[in-house]
Amino acid sequence: MSNLFKPLEIKLLKGNLFSMLDDEWMLITAGTKESFNTMTASWGGFGILWNKPVAFIFIRPQRHTLGFVDREDYFTLSFFEIKYRNILSFCGSRSGREVDKVAETGLVPLETRNGTIYFEQAKLILECSKLYRDKIRPENFIIRELEKSIYREKDYHSVYIAEIVSCMIRK
Repeated sequence: MSNLFKPLEIKLLKGNLFSMLDDEWMLITAGTKESFNTMTASWGGFGILWNKPVAFIFIRPQRHTLGFVDREDYFTLSFFEIKYRNILSFCGSRSGREVDKVAETGLVPLETRNGTIYFEQAKLILECSKLYRDKIRPENFIIRELEKSIYREKDYHSVYIAEIVSCMIRK
């Protein structure tokens, strides 16, 4: 863990995660220092499930990050100050299959104790251990208009529920 960050008990986290996710966005990152990918997300959720603090993330099948999240046991969610919006915009609009997002944006990757990647520029990092995976299923929509408007291409998200195993904030 970098000396730029300090651990924080997740229940002591201040701020509005709804606002951070919806307004500031986050990077979902999975892989190792040798091979990782990151993507921007503004959908997700946080709560308590199975007596654990959890994060819910959603990844479309065409996203390069999906394979990394599927393969690894851990991933990170990194939140940034609004001044880094251009980096998050870039990471959300370009594929890691085609560009080196770190080289293009100046992101500085660091490793958690578990070897999961996060970024020096972040203000908050949540390290997550996968517990459950499924896919959004069209037949389970109660409000059919949502399925029709969000999934016109039938590219249903994979859903992950993960335990938040560590929380780090910038010192």
